[in-house]
Formats: sequence, C-alpha cells, structure tokens
Amino acid sequence: MKINSIAIIEDDDKVRQYLAEEIHRTIEVTDLRSFKDAETALQELTANPVEIGLFDINLPGMNGIDCIQRLKIVHPKMQMMVLTVYDNTDTIFNALKAGATSYLLKSTPPQKLIEAIEEVSQGGSPISSQIARKVIEAFAEREKSNKYFQELSRREQEILEWLSKGFRYKEIADKLFLSIDTVRTHVRNIYEKLQVNCRVEALKKTGFI
Repeated sequence: MKINSIAIIEDDDKVRQYLAEEIHRTIEVTDLRSFKDAETALQELTANPVEIGLFDINLPGMNGIDCIQRLKIVHPKMQMMVLTVYDNTDTIFNALKAGATSYLLKSTPPQKLIEAIEEVSQGGSPISSQIARKVIEAFAEREKSNKYFQELSRREQEILEWLSKGFRYKEIADKLFLSIDTVRTHVRNIYEKLQVNCRVEALKKTGFI
C-alpha cells in the first residue's frame, strides 16, 4: 500500500515513535511527519497538508479535536483519524462533528491500525468496535427522547444520525450500502416530515444541535 503523506500528532514520545515505526514498516509512505502538540501541527499542516492525519485528543495546549476542526476548514479533503484512550460518547461525537473520518482506541492491535489507515486512504471510515457500540447506544437513547425523531422511519433516523456527524451523502450511501439517489430521497422525506428546509433545521428539530 502506498500513501504519499501521513502526519502523527501525539505528545507521548514512545507512542509517537511506535506509530512511526509501524507505518514505515508496513506502508510505503513518501512523507511521514510527527508533531508533539496541536499548535505546531496546525501551523505546519495548514501551510503544507498531508493526506492523512492521526490525532491524539489529549494534547498539551490545544486538544486534537480543535486541531481537526481548524484543519478541516482549510483542508476539507485531508482525512483526520483519531487514536485515543477516550471512549465517552460526547468526545466521540465531538470528534466526528469536527471532521474526523475515523475513531480508534489506542488498544487497537497494530495490524488493525494499519488496516484502518489503508481503509481511510481508500475512502472508508473505520471505527473501533467499542466505539461503534457507543454510537449505536447513543442512537437508541436519542430515539426515545425526541418525538420528532420518533416520527421518522428507522432508515431515516439512521441517515439523520450520520448527517448530524457531518458525513456527506456519498459517505452515508457507502456506509448503508445505498445509492446516493436513495439517500437524497430519504433526506427529502425527512425534511418533508419535519417541515424543514435544510439540514441544520432538521438537526435542531430532532435535538441534535
């Protein structure tokens, strides 16, 4: 597998070195950069972005989620991966809303981590199984709490959940094994049922924002 450029944003020297060694050993990468803090990463990656960034969340100074959000604004095509010990629901959703396309725990085995990096480079959005369970549980809890959300079909609820995390129609279609036209139809039906005209209004009415 060949990837032109990858950045590691991690303040723990041992973890950062381990990640760099694993990537060099298994992926043909032309440009591999490492940063100890988000501020340095933000400055350098704003000027010279990479294909994939691998972010820790708990960093000195600016946290990884804020760094992802700022970079995503200036480089929307840059793929942001989270690698962290945090598995609480708020942190997960905040990272996804900021623009992360992948959320992995640091307990992820090396082979699975490399596979996830390769999957992201090919347009995928890998998530640790524990994180996926948290997301599903959050979906179920939200379904019980908002009457407008309950009025939607299960498929419409599922699509709205992914919309709330900032995923595009094409990405949602890939995740749900649907055509992009089918996703668009579901979104139109959601807007009609909720009597809204845009994504933001739909998310507000169903309690996502």
